[in-house]
Formats: sequence, structure tokens, C-alpha cells
Amino acid sequence: MIWITSEVDGEIYKEPFSKGILARSLNIADLGSQRAHEIASDIEMDLIKDNITEIASYDLADVILKHLESIDSLSAKKYKNWRSLRNSKKPLIILIGGASGVGTSSMAFELANRLRLKNLISTDMIREVMRKIVSKELSPVIHKSSFDAYESIRTPSIRIDNVIEGFISHVDVVNVGIEAIIERSVKEGISTIIEGVHVVPGFIRDDLMENNNIIIFTLTVDDEESHKQRFYSRCRQPWVKRSLERYMDNFDTIRKTQKFLMEQAKIHDSRIINNVEINQTIDIMVNDILEKFGGEDNDE
Repeated sequence: MIWITSEVDGEIYKEPFSKGILARSLNIADLGSQRAHEIASDIEMDLIKDNITEIASYDLADVILKHLESIDSLSAKKYKNWRSLRNSKKPLIILIGGASGVGTSSMAFELANRLRLKNLISTDMIREVMRKIVSKELSPVIHKSSFDAYESIRTPSIRIDNVIEGFISHVDVVNVGIEAIIERSVKEGISTIIEGVHVVPGFIRDDLMENNNIIIFTLTVDDEESHKQRFYSRCRQPWVKRSLERYMDNFDTIRKTQKFLMEQAKIHDSRIINNVEINQTIDIMVNDILEKFGGEDNDE
């Protein structure tokens, strides 16, 4: 058996070498599941041939990198950037926004698996907590959905569209919770993914966006019929207790919030992804993350 050693707070810990865990790590290099497992097996065989029964985690990472460099320089670069990101002293905070039905929850889950991140928070959960704290009388918009919050506006809008004003009011309240989670993640050094319709470019404080490892994505579904199909698929699931009719009745307002989200993303120069195919969307996000953070000097 081959043991991997790591130092944590001055103590040395050992864990058995696992081809499965290594293969999942190699997925970051966009190798594909089968190829990742083949490479993991090759690396294990090389260690056995060299009579290595114990290896430090950072030495193993060097072995992996050299092996990848002999196969594919692009994959090696992605793995190197990922390794740099994993060793960073700064937490990685990923924000994924988008209108209802575009797939922010699904993409956040898949991205967390790809990057091996454990902390995934939905803004819907933040909203539910805030509903328990803030009464309906005090903030009626928070007790509505993002797409029909305009129905709770006490005074008619004289500046912008009522739907968008309601949406903005809804987001403003939830944004307090989003910023609190970001602050805590930075303070504790915990990498976190926050996803949901309330993640809007330009709404989070500049000091948080500028001083930390934060990246924001806005997902869309450009084709209207495809967007509708997402709701059909979601509401067919037996465990989902949501009304398809309610979504369809509010579909035009949902599309209007998507347009607003896209406009905000363009204004603040954040990535917009037309979420047509899962793997393609995940690859775009991973590549953006590695390019932005993976090559940074983490000794600062």
C-alpha cells in the first residue's frame, strides 16, 4: 500500500493512495473520466515500480504534473493552476446568478463537485431565514418570489418598470445575507459557492468584490421555449412542490428579470453564460476560475 503524508498544524497525517480520488482531481484538467482513471492507474504503477510506499502530498502533486506535461501541456497547465488555487491562502468565493429556471442550483452543484468544494449556499435559503426574522408587514417583498415581488410594492414606480423595481427591492433585502456570508467566508478562509436569482452584478459592496478572490457568473437561457421546458422538467419531479402554472403565469416577468440581470452583467463586465449544455457551462466556469486565480502568487 502507498501512503500519502500531509502536514496540518505541525502534525503529520497519513492517508492511503486512492486512484478514485486522484482521478476526480484530474477532472479539473478536462481529461474526461475514463482518461483520468487511466492516468491515475499509470501514476500508481510508476510509484509501485519505484518502490515508493510513502510520499508527501506536495511531492505527489509534482509527480502528477510531470506526468501530465509528458502527455498534454494544456492539461498540465490547468492542473498546475488548480494546484496553485488549492494552495492559496485566500478563500475562493464563487457567485452564480440567473433568473428562475436557468439552472443556477444544478450548475453550482456540478461546479462544487468539479472543484471539490464543500460549501454551497442557495440564496433561496438565505431568503427563507430572513422571512423568519423580518415580518411580512415590515418587508412584504421578501415574502414574495423574486419575479412577483412587484405586487407588494406599496407605492407605484415612477422611475423604472414595476417588475424590475420589485425585483431590485427583493434582491436588496437578500443581499444583506449574501454579503454577510461572503464576509464570514473571507474571515474564516472558507471557499464557498453562493447561487441563486439574488446574485446580481453591481449589488454586492465594492470592497468585497475588489479585495478578495471573488468571481461572479450570470447564467441565462436565451431561447424562450428552452427556458419554459426547464420549468416543465423541474415540476415533473415528484419531490418538487412547485406549481408549473404559477411559473407559466409569471413567465414574462421572469424573462424580464433575466434581461435586467444580463444588463447588469454587461455593465459590470462579468461573465454571461447561455446555459444550454451542462458540461460546456461547467468547463467555461472552471476555465475562467483557473485563469483568474490559478496563476496568482499565493505567497502574498
